[in-house]
Amino acid sequence: MKKSGLSSLVILISIFFFWGFVAASNGILIPLFKEIFHLTQFKSQLVDWAFYIAYFFGSLIYFCVTIWYEDPLLRIGYKKGLIIGLLISAVGAIGFIPAANMQSYPMLLTCMFIIGLGFTLQQIVANPYVIALGNPSTGSHRLNLAGGINSFGTTIGPVLLSLALFGQMSTSYTPVADIAAVKIPSIILCCMFLLSASVLAFSSLPPITAHEKAEKKPGALKYPQLTLGMLAIFFYVGVEVTIQSNLGALLKLPEIKGITASQISPYISLYWGSLMIGRWRGSLTVFKLSKRTMTIFMTVLPIIAFGVICGVNYLRNSDISDYKFYLPYLLLAIAAFFIGQEKPARTLILFSCIAGVSMIVGLLTTGNIALFSFISGGLYCSIMWPCIFSLAIAGLGKYTTQGSSLLIMMILGGAIIPPIQGLIVDNYGAHISYVVPVFCFAYLAFYGWKVRHIFKAQGMDADAITLE
Repeated sequence: MKKSGLSSLVILISIFFFWGFVAASNGILIPLFKEIFHLTQFKSQLVDWAFYIAYFFGSLIYFCVTIWYEDPLLRIGYKKGLIIGLLISAVGAIGFIPAANMQSYPMLLTCMFIIGLGFTLQQIVANPYVIALGNPSTGSHRLNLAGGINSFGTTIGPVLLSLALFGQMSTSYTPVADIAAVKIPSIILCCMFLLSASVLAFSSLPPITAHEKAEKKPGALKYPQLTLGMLAIFFYVGVEVTIQSNLGALLKLPEIKGITASQISPYISLYWGSLMIGRWRGSLTVFKLSKRTMTIFMTVLPIIAFGVICGVNYLRNSDISDYKFYLPYLLLAIAAFFIGQEKPARTLILFSCIAGVSMIVGLLTTGNIALFSFISGGLYCSIMWPCIFSLAIAGLGKYTTQGSSLLIMMILGGAIIPPIQGLIVDNYGAHISYVVPVFCFAYLAFYGWKVRHIFKAQGMDADAITLE
């Protein structure tokens, strides 16, 4: 990648940090709002619901606009689209101040929804933008680099927000008597959005526009790699969220750990950190390294990322003694990265199958084997988003942004699948409920297999799209 392209990529992937920072920080806001507003557990979970449902409605609105009128991003360009998305999120962030003054939980949820709407436009633009900044055949790997930054945001977001709200980095919840505590973080977040928008406005980031007039019809839906990819994104986001959302109930079981809610944070942190491990490793091929150096870094970097997770949790005074049981899963993932040969379809099939087997092992065992088999789902999920996204929009041409909006719409899976597993938890138990991820990973493996045949029928080669 040229120097100008690399500098543009650096500017662009900083946006991915915000997505992870805010999404992971929801876990801090939920108990805070529950305490202050005296909410039931269900009502407190509306924080996540408001945030993720915004992706669905925002993407649906955008898709309808492309059908009834024309694709606005083809006209104004990706760069302006990103700036508008950041400004929308800034409005949502600053809205926390009047919401806190009014002590209105519905208004706070509305602010989360607005932030999510801004993120929706950013995601519609940023994912294909990252691919367009270089050779499309290596775009999925640039998505891995951006995903690594996103995962770093999920790792430090809750830590920084805890420090801002409670004056400590611990993940254990400390009651706060006044909702006004959210004002300073919201101002800081708003300023970060505005600063990023300003940097983008004056940057040399290419606008990437198209002068051709898009057809006013859902043209993207005629591509089977996209329609099946939409379901893949739905199940991917759903399984990524549902595994950790139900870990709390799982960890309370005597046959797993038998621990209380105040003791589960190291395992939740390990799960989210596992997503960072694969994405950091996957980002390496953006850099021009010799084959020998690349092999060394591809082996060592996941271990370094694991060390970062351990270090963050150690600083939070968490008990990480059980983390040693996770090392076999980490080594298996490192081997799988090499076997996948940086090819999205092959990598998706391989990691989906390994993840599905891990879930089955977890269902058939107890204790640390079961627990870390389930947590390893995050490690195997870590490489899937760029694989699915790159395969789904390949060959779409002028329908790329339309297809991207449809894929982002399917983030809805994060709002649908976890409650389904929750119902199984309520009726049959937390352990057996992890049969849900098995079905999700089965579909993802199917998509990786099916898309190869779709591309062959279209005269394309799935293996020509690489992660290198």
